[in-house]
Amino acid sequence: MKRNIVIATVAAAALIGGGTVAAYASGDDDGAATQRQSSVRVADDRDDRAEDAAEDTADDRDDDTVEVRDEAATAKVTAADAIAAALRHTPGSAVSADLDDDGSDVWEVSVVEGDGSGHDVRVSATTGKVLGAQRDDDGDDAREDLAALKGASVDAREAARAAAAKGTVTDVDHDDDGPAAWSVETTKGEWKVDLKTGKVTQDHDD
Repeated sequence: MKRNIVIATVAAAALIGGGTVAAYASGDDDGAATQRQSSVRVADDRDDRAEDAAEDTADDRDDDTVEVRDEAATAKVTAADAIAAALRHTPGSAVSADLDDDGSDVWEVSVVEGDGSGHDVRVSATTGKVLGAQRDDDGDDAREDLAALKGASVDAREAARAAAAKGTVTDVDHDDDGPAAWSVETTKGEWKVDLKTGKVTQDHDD
């Protein structure tokens, strides 16, 4: 009789233990499923954020394109002509020309004289008349610009003319990142103009 009681007790213990193990196993499965669901949610959130960022970048690029086209549409004076007018007023080397995007229809041309002094010359984008010139107090930048263009065969005006075949020019500047070149922005994109040859190539970095 005692033997039967012992056997029954051991069997009950085995059943209880087995149930516990099964419960633990079931708990592990639930935890793994929850972890997988969490990982999926995190991945989905990450994908959503990346998609939103890409859309924002595309929107900004479209806005910039529209803005550049609007600027060019109101300008009757080309970049090359604005640079020529600025140099007649303030002799030196033109290192940049930029069409203002504030609706003022003005070209801002940066000119550096031989002594390294810089001047910002404002030229009307509708009449080509020089509206005024202001000395640039940052002489170090002006001298650096002049040094960067030393030995160049193609000046800012020639670069603007070369890039005009790629759209209406709205900005000319020397590119000091990588091989020295003129960086020119037009209504159809951004371009590099070789300082020696005047060859125009698309700026793939942008």
